[in-house]
Amino acid sequence: MQDTELEYVDFWPRVGASLIDMLVIMLVTYPLLYLVYGSAYFTVQSEAPFRGFPDFAISMLLPFAGVVLFWLKKQATPGKMVVAARVVDAKTGKTLSVGQAIGRYLGYIVATLPLGLGLLWVAFDRRKQGWHDKMAGTVVVRPRREGEKSEPVRFETPV
Repeated sequence: MQDTELEYVDFWPRVGASLIDMLVIMLVTYPLLYLVYGSAYFTVQSEAPFRGFPDFAISMLLPFAGVVLFWLKKQATPGKMVVAARVVDAKTGKTLSVGQAIGRYLGYIVATLPLGLGLLWVAFDRRKQGWHDKMAGTVVVRPRREGEKSEPVRFETPV
């Protein structure tokens, strides 16, 4: 089924959304890291990837949980909301399953490993899917803008 009221979200709006999301994550995690570790966390170099479980929990688990919950509850992170985008199931256009949301987040790791090629893929793919989208069976859509000549959004089953 084709949804003529939606369009796939292209590369640059998604880059902008990601930058906003990174800022939001920093605004949440940096004060928490400061509360736990003090200013030395930001000034003293460390050989270890994490400075203990609190660092791992704040730097890795909190963003993971936050992003996945936003996808499940709002179909979008704050950055995607700014560009009116939603992350949906590629077959139905509905909210992601928990497995899809977790798979999509972990798919970012795979997408960034080969010099970010999996993320750049969005710019060239017909449905504007990065490797993380393809792995999780998701697409990023938004309401069609006037005058846009983008690929029509297609779902297998009605939304």
